[in-house]
Amino acid sequence: MASPVSVYNSNSLDSHISSVSRDSLKMEPLTDVLLLPGEDRVIEKEVIYICPFNGPVKGKVLITNYRLYFRSSDTDLTVTLDVPLGTISRVEKMGGASSRGENSYGLDITCKDMRNLRFALKQEGHSRRDIFDLLFRLAFPLSHNLSLFAYVTQEKYEENGWNVYKAMDELRRQGLPNNKWRISFINKSYELCDTYPTVLAVPYKCKDEDLRRVAAFRSRARIPVLSWIHRENQAVIVRCSQPLVGMSGKRNKDDERYLEMIREANDTPKLTIFDARPSVNAVANKATGGGYEGDEYQNAELVFLDIQNIHVMRESLKKLKDIVYPNVEESHWLSSLESTHWLEHIKLVLSGAIQVADKVSTGNSVVVHCSDGWDRTAQLTSLAMLMLDSHYRTLRGFEVLIEKEWISFGHKFASRIGHGDKNHADQDRSPIFVQFIDCVWQMTKQFPTAFEFNERLLLTILDNLYSCRFGTFLYNCESVRDQHEVRIKTVSLWSLVNSKTDIYLNPFYTPEPNMVLCPVASMRHLELWVSYYIRWNPRIRQQQSPVEQRYKELLALRDEYLKKLEELQLSDSSPPPRVAHNSSTSNTSSSNSSTPSTHCTHLQTPF
Repeated sequence: MASPVSVYNSNSLDSHISSVSRDSLKMEPLTDVLLLPGEDRVIEKEVIYICPFNGPVKGKVLITNYRLYFRSSDTDLTVTLDVPLGTISRVEKMGGASSRGENSYGLDITCKDMRNLRFALKQEGHSRRDIFDLLFRLAFPLSHNLSLFAYVTQEKYEENGWNVYKAMDELRRQGLPNNKWRISFINKSYELCDTYPTVLAVPYKCKDEDLRRVAAFRSRARIPVLSWIHRENQAVIVRCSQPLVGMSGKRNKDDERYLEMIREANDTPKLTIFDARPSVNAVANKATGGGYEGDEYQNAELVFLDIQNIHVMRESLKKLKDIVYPNVEESHWLSSLESTHWLEHIKLVLSGAIQVADKVSTGNSVVVHCSDGWDRTAQLTSLAMLMLDSHYRTLRGFEVLIEKEWISFGHKFASRIGHGDKNHADQDRSPIFVQFIDCVWQMTKQFPTAFEFNERLLLTILDNLYSCRFGTFLYNCESVRDQHEVRIKTVSLWSLVNSKTDIYLNPFYTPEPNMVLCPVASMRHLELWVSYYIRWNPRIRQQQSPVEQRYKELLALRDEYLKKLEELQLSDSSPPPRVAHNSSTSNTSSSNSSTPSTHCTHLQTPF
């Protein structure tokens, strides 16, 4: 059946545009705004931007099928906004036709990327009706039977980013299959588990019919499967969902035997089961049919990691936004930051991943789960793998890690982000992936030479988590992406990233293939990611490391020298003009001909 978003439905939008006031379309357009291939201008209007930093600013706003763009008309103060519509969480009308007070009538826009926008319009003639209706439809296309922009864009790149991750290639890189682990295609049609990928690594001794019985005892049928294996000691990271123990304390012999097979694969004395939840929450989940592994699982130990659920994380980020946008309260900054508990949650996630990595590096296999195994589980497995495996710390390796642990294993991006959905109060919304990227940033600060990629890559990933420009983060799982033909009809974010990798590379990167990272998850070593959370405030100066600044200066100097060297080599290789010389002039000319090459040697640099 054809997807409602796989075909661009422009008829209803075109008819709506035709009703837009002619005056707003006759105005002089912002012609120099660069649009993406497939991006169309929809409406342009004179507005007043209520800037929280500079006060009311007159200008023009352009709305396309991809972005909201504002530029001030004041020559003394240049203010521009470039906001992908996918970033918008909520659009509300501000004031009414009878509202009093300057700039009290207009639009209030809440964004997912830590900022809010307010625009004032003229009160006469319902001047905001057209722009409000269009913005509401374009920002929430799925709520209006329209296509996400990822299905409309005509962007082309040399490399197909969808080829970055192939499950079999990544398993082979890890040395699988082997005599303890096999590859199962039992889920090739998503019949076993509709939120899992089609390729699964499972214990060699386990037959497919055993997997079906285990699936019946795991929430959402998300059975324990291998995420990563240590090449030397063969310890593994296995991920899954909670067992369906319930209030009556049900048991499942197949599930117990299955976990024993995981333990036996490398003769781990005790299999460690990391339950990401607080123990109170895990016990409470028994009332809804869930639960945790009890004493009936022999040769296993259970460790609760006390990481809070999606609702707590959502409220924590809301509190953080309140203290950083639009103004940062300097006088009570530390206490205000502490009251959000954001860094405390970052600490607990990092601490949990450190415990997972520590067990595996010492030869003990682990099982990681939360409730359904697609939020906190993904955070823990991917961060632990980042600590253990230097491949994931390369640019392409990090892309593979996200594709593997987050996208293919069914983190619910559509539910957590709400792409194209007007229901801003949806209780499924939560910044779980943002939290993961924040943890990665914390690690890059503690190990500045261990990562091939830089902060710019992390910012680009988060911006395009919301933008709906690429298909990478759309929908909740692989089976739904297949239904909507994401790989065929949209472009991958990695196509963009890999087309200009130089801007995403860390100049300090020093490859150390066997190095295991052991970050410190202490509040004293964690800091707020100012470059992301407070980047919209022009008063917060982004302070660059003096060492990094000097390094960039040296790189610029190197490029300048190399350019001069190239110019000298070109001038040296060009034939001299034929001019008649007397013998003394010829000798002088001959001796001077060696000068450029002499200069060349002096221009060599140690870079």
